Amino acid sequence: MAVTSPTFRLRAPWRGVVAVLAAALLAAAPAGARAQPKPTVKQLKKELATLQKESDKLITDYYNSRIAHQKAEKAEKSAREKLTAAQEIYDENSTELRAMAIAQYTGTEPSQVAMLTGPQDPSALLGRMALVQHLVALQDARLRGFAKVRDDRQQAQDEAAARAGDLDRTVGELESRKKKAERQIERIRDKIDQLYKAPGLRPDGTFVPQLPQGADHITPRMALVKQLIQERFEVPYGIGCYRAIQDGGEHPLGRACDFMLSRGGAMPTAEELKRGDEIANWAIKNAKRLGIMYVIYRQRIWHVSSGAWRTMSDRGGTTANHYDHPHISVY
Repeated sequence: MAVTSPTFRLRAPWRGVVAVLAAALLAAAPAGARAQPKPTVKQLKKELATLQKESDKLITDYYNSRIAHQKAEKAEKSAREKLTAAQEIYDENSTELRAMAIAQYTGTEPSQVAMLTGPQDPSALLGRMALVQHLVALQDARLRGFAKVRDDRQQAQDEAAARAGDLDRTVGELESRKKKAERQIERIRDKIDQLYKAPGLRPDGTFVPQLPQGADHITPRMALVKQLIQERFEVPYGIGCYRAIQDGGEHPLGRACDFMLSRGGAMPTAEELKRGDEIANWAIKNAKRLGIMYVIYRQRIWHVSSGAWRTMSDRGGTTANHYDHPHISVY
């Protein structure tokens, strides 16, 4: 009969203690040290619903800001028009006052002193006095009228400045709320992307090879990437995938697509280049989940195994160097 060794008898009681200690240590480990479970489709949909509700509120705020901005634009335009009209009246009255002052200074208008020191016929003197009073009253009226014109112009200036300030404020608010809504929409897009899983994913993270299918002769995995990019970005110059030329790449295998940013080999605009960057960055962000193997763009290649961009040799042209399109290959 086999005899249990003394060593075994001494160590066996400690097995339970070790197990308990291990469980306690695992429970005490910080949350970051344990792998977080991947969210289920149900959880993702619940989070998506919350994000969409918040998005609706942000879009409503943005809409209200647009209305306020439009009202501010109209008020500012009206204030500018009023100021222009007030300035014209002010300039006209200023010219008249200057002409009156010059006339009095140079004596081209009847001198009030001369009228009073002329012939002393009583009736004539009374008539001259009445005329002087009339001229004085006329001048007073002109001065009072000019004062009102001046005050109206100042009021129009103040109103125009206030309306311009309101317009600047609404522009700032509109831009701020627009950015908030855009960020929220981007979060929704990311959450929607997570609802899709690349077909053929093994438990160990590798991908089962697939055959091309459908009218465009690409694999289901490539078709999913193509669909998501089409839904998320504008690709106005077309998407080229399968081609029969055996060049050592994935195009003949139905595992690659080119997302064109321009036509005929022309260098894309700055805006289109930015869109190409966005497509490439999206592909990198979702590479492991969607089975994307590498991305080529602007004479650089990014491979999932290295996780970094590497410069490629010059192939001699805009298209050959992938400046007019990001190229995406899947496993």
